[in-house]
Amino acid sequence: MHSWTDTLRFAFQPVVNLRTGAVTALETLARPETGDILAEARRDPELDGRLTVLALRAATHKETLLPLHLNVFAATLADLGGLSPLHDAVRAAGRLPWEVTLDVVPPYTHVPQRALLEAVAALREQGFRISADGIGDGDVPLRLLTDLSPDLVKLDASLLARPAAVRAVRTLCEELGALVAVEGVETELQYGVALSAGAQLGQGELFAPPARIPAADVYVPPRSPGAIGVPRSGPSVREFVRPAAVLPVTASAGQVRALLTGSPDVSGVLLVDQAGRPVRSVHRSRFLLSMSGRYGHALYADRPAFKLGDAPRTVGVDATAWEVLDVVAVGGRDRTSDDVAVVDRHGRCVGVVRLADLVRALAESRVEEAAGLNPLTRLPGSDAITSEVDRWIADGRSFALSWLDIDHFKQVNDGAGFAAGDELIRSVGRVLQQAASGHARVGHIGGDDFLVLAEEQALDPLVAAVLDARWSAGDRPVTLSLATVVCAPGSVGDHRQAAAQLAPLKQAAKALRGASWVLGRAGLPGHEVRRGTAPAQAQAPAQAGYATVEPGR
Repeated sequence: MHSWTDTLRFAFQPVVNLRTGAVTALETLARPETGDILAEARRDPELDGRLTVLALRAATHKETLLPLHLNVFAATLADLGGLSPLHDAVRAAGRLPWEVTLDVVPPYTHVPQRALLEAVAALREQGFRISADGIGDGDVPLRLLTDLSPDLVKLDASLLARPAAVRAVRTLCEELGALVAVEGVETELQYGVALSAGAQLGQGELFAPPARIPAADVYVPPRSPGAIGVPRSGPSVREFVRPAAVLPVTASAGQVRALLTGSPDVSGVLLVDQAGRPVRSVHRSRFLLSMSGRYGHALYADRPAFKLGDAPRTVGVDATAWEVLDVVAVGGRDRTSDDVAVVDRHGRCVGVVRLADLVRALAESRVEEAAGLNPLTRLPGSDAITSEVDRWIADGRSFALSWLDIDHFKQVNDGAGFAAGDELIRSVGRVLQQAASGHARVGHIGGDDFLVLAEEQALDPLVAAVLDARWSAGDRPVTLSLATVVCAPGSVGDHRQAAAQLAPLKQAAKALRGASWVLGRAGLPGHEVRRGTAPAQAQAPAQAGYATVEPGR
């Protein structure tokens, strides 16, 4: 008598790091040859639980070292109170629970939320990771999503038509400590939108279709230079995480050797405790050198690999690439090629980063930044600042965008000469850069115009540094004008809207006498004159279309 398992097959689809192109995990998908077993599993929690165990075993038979994603309906977890057979199956397969991510699949309607949350908590206690699947096309309530606090949120590709929504989810996920993945990516345009909107991971036909044999290579479109701006503090380590090759801390040297010789792409092995926390790091070359020496195999094969490892180098998932380089710089030179373990807030390993990936990305960012520097001041141009503005907007941060220029600069050039004018621009740029160090981003957008991006509380000392200074060119006194727009979260949609709010403020500042500073707030009428005085012959502010507030009022 035939069983429904006789016609059930599984396919594997890679989960891809959108920045590096590395495969970070494999999702196992049920592919029945006849019937609709998934529809039955949706109605039958016991059947769905058995499917999840079978999916794990199918992946185990492929002898993959990659972390796994397994699907399970939300109602199944709520009904069964977890998946006890899965935990046993993971152990029997020689894997660790934290190498498995459970993709909790809609529908959520009519699922008892308390029971679901209790089941998820139990799975987390066992070490499993949790992914909220089908967000954007499913029915998961936002409150439940935050209560689940998943390690990963998978978005439906339909949200790519609304990149603002993807950016909003990315902001939420940063608060939850979760990554963002986009499923169903089919075109290079969708890939570009997903990357620019802040998604870190992706799946879809563009990279590799589901296949009976796990894909060894995936296609990732080349990124055009400057397509994605890199924050000055460096890209996040999350963008470079690769799967880690892990073994229990009790593993023998022979087990490590078998893993390394059978997987030539693995550069090292992490030995972890039962909770998945790195305890020892085994570097490929140093380990194999020890094992291949005279009597090496006889001496070490049955001994704990722990003795041939080093203390692991670790960074948190919120670290930047520069912080990883700081970690690598500490210690002996013989360890500069070691992988760095990335750990979550519980100290559990979520993967590794390789030094080569970081150096390449940081070098690219420096080349792009150098290409955009103004040759006169060596400050970044407008593209760098506006890209940073868009990142701050996407992150939901408040910011102050300021536009500074030299009053009557043409007269300065005509009267003192262009050499004196150039030196004045360089001097203003130097003072701005020194005053902004660590607190703001300064750009030279051409001529005598500068842009400054900062938090509002950082403005006063910066403004004092440039407006209180005595400026001159060829013994001719010179004044500066500054206009600032303060943008609260949600007040502007991108840098273009911020610039449009800033333009009339610049005109208001230029209309004042002496060193001037005008400040306005995006979406609110009027502005505040913080420096400068109105000319005696000026018309009433209302006729100019501004509601001016004099200093001190």
